[in-house]
Formats: sequence, C-alpha cells, structure tokens
Amino acid sequence: MTDPKKSNNTAKPKRSFLARFSAFTDKFAYPLRTSHYVELLNPLWAGHALRAKVVKVWDETKDSRTLTLKPGFNWRGYRAGQHVRIGVPLNGVQYTRTYTISSPPERNDGLFTITVKAIADGRISHHLVRDVKVGSFLAIGLPQGDFYLPDSRPVKPLFITAGSGITPAMSMLESMLAKDRMRDTVHIHYAPHEFDAIFNKRLKQIEIEQPAYNLNQVFTHEYGEHKQTKGYFHAEQLERLCPDWRERETYACGPQPLIEAMEKHFTQEGMLRHLHIERFSAQLAEIPKEAVGGTVSFLKSGIDAIADASTALLRVAEDAGMNPPHGCRMGICHSCSTTLLSGCVRDLRTGKLINDIGSKIQTCVCAAAGNCELDL
Repeated sequence: MTDPKKSNNTAKPKRSFLARFSAFTDKFAYPLRTSHYVELLNPLWAGHALRAKVVKVWDETKDSRTLTLKPGFNWRGYRAGQHVRIGVPLNGVQYTRTYTISSPPERNDGLFTITVKAIADGRISHHLVRDVKVGSFLAIGLPQGDFYLPDSRPVKPLFITAGSGITPAMSMLESMLAKDRMRDTVHIHYAPHEFDAIFNKRLKQIEIEQPAYNLNQVFTHEYGEHKQTKGYFHAEQLERLCPDWRERETYACGPQPLIEAMEKHFTQEGMLRHLHIERFSAQLAEIPKEAVGGTVSFLKSGIDAIADASTALLRVAEDAGMNPPHGCRMGICHSCSTTLLSGCVRDLRTGKLINDIGSKIQTCVCAAAGNCELDL
C-alpha cells in the first residue's frame, strides 16, 4: 500500500513543473492553450478542464448504478458526504447534474464513485444508468457541500435516508470504517422493496461486522406488523426504531416528502438545530391555481418556447434544444443566472413574482409568469 503522505509530497513538484512548462508552451499554442492539445492525447491530462474516466460500472438495483471514476490531475480531496457536478454529453449537448460521492475519501487508488438512480423523466440519470460505458469520459467539477460529519467533536449519528439519498450516508459509513471510528450509529433507510434498496448487501454486511451499527430498513410497499404502514417518516416509528434520537445528530437525505415530514417533526420537538439535511432539489412553494405561463423568448439564441407556470426556465430552454449555463439546478450555485429583459417570472421557491427589468434571475428555480424575454 502506498503511503499517502509520500504520494502527496511527490505530486506537488510534478504539478509545479507541469504548470511552468505549460505557461511557457502556451505562448506557442495561442489562441488555444497547451492543455487543449494534451487533451487530445489523454483527457485526464488537461489543465483547462477537469474530466474523469469511467473505469467500472456496477448495477446496484434494476434502476440504479454505481460508476467508478478516475479523475484528472486537477482533482482534489473531498469529505465524506460532499457532492460533485458531472457533465454528461448527450445528443451533442453537454448537460450538468450534481451527484453525491458515494465512496469514502480514504480509498487509496485515487478513484471515487457516484451512484445514480434513474428517475422518471430524468433523461440524464437514465443515460448514466443505462448507456454510459467503461472508457467514457465525463466532465466533472470539484467536490462541494457542507453535509458531512464534524471533525471537531465525536457525534452519535442517526442517518435517515430514502432511495438514492443513501449515497452520502454510505460515504460517511465507509469513511468511519476506514478510520476505525465507527461510533454508536443508527440508520433508518426507506425503499419500496428490499430489492430496491441501494447498497442493501453492503449495509447488511456492515451491520453483521460492526456491533455499533444498527440498521433499520423500512420497505414502504410492504405491509405487516413490523413494516411500513403510514407512508414515509412518522413520529411513532422514530420513537420505536431510535428511542434516543433526541441525543443524536440526525443526517437526512431523500425525497422532499420525507424531508418535509422530518423538518415538521423536529421543529415541533424543538430539535431542528440537530437536523442536518441534504436535499435532492430546491424546496418549492405552492403555485397559485390561477398562475399562467407564457412565451419565453431567449433573445441571444433567437428561440421562442411555450412554457407553463411550473416548469423551470432552465428545463424549458433545454427542451427547446439549448444548452444554457447551469450547475446545481437547486438555486444554490447561481451558475444559471441571467438577466430578465422584459416580462415576468416566478421564483418557484417563494412564489414571488419578479418583473423588474434588468433583474438577475436563476433559470433553474424560476418559471414563466406570462410572456418574458431572457438574455440567453
């Protein structure tokens, strides 16, 4: 096994030399950069763009897959629970989606994994689960996010996850195991059936090998005395599966109904500050019944599209064949921001109407509220 300290120390001079060499040769590569030509030999060597090579694919369930990725030179370390942007080329268009890293940062082969579940109407998730092959290259971003266990103090974690929301918890669990720091841990995981449970075999193995890990799987489409009978999360179930939940720090990730139910319960119990949440998507407000969409004019592109009152402008643009800038698709990173040139849009998170000409709007969380023109 390679000593990670030695690996880090030897990597720095190499990268420093490459940086100096590229700075010199860039003068002769203008208007491109040396990195653009190096990319033709191996995309992982490029310095102007960060890419990863798919080196392994593994089907977790009938509709979910783990991709093992080898990142390029500019990759950096991450913390268990963080996420990464993945750029996916599809039909000549580059799309970006955000996925949680499902592997622990302690693995010593320089690789990392993402685990993707194919969702309804999710063209990119379906492509990653069904079509991406070993040897493919994907554009990636650097790790981000603040959903991780603290280093400053030990905690007794309670993980509450559902569906592909298991991925950050899996990274944290594997990280605790790699560091031999598996603490008193309770895990409640929801899935429709046992065969739909991502990482099911691995979770059961950890439970057998680690007395400190207590796994409770709730299969929402199966019924019985000890099975789920009231939909997602509810107070009685929490008390039964984890009686000391008030003494723990809770880390939750899953679909919006689960998150909303947990936020409501933890608020009522005065425990909201002990609840840490990673969302799949932005929390949206209820759209008024009388709300209407309109024609969206993307002036720079010369494209007009009909939009309803609930579909994000980013999706409207993509459905019209455009590839506008975007990142998280949750209203966090502001990569999709553009200028409202005329008309009115609605912020789907708050329901607020925005009609001030020249306002910056985020296309991933705004919808048409009548006719509008955008600087895209």
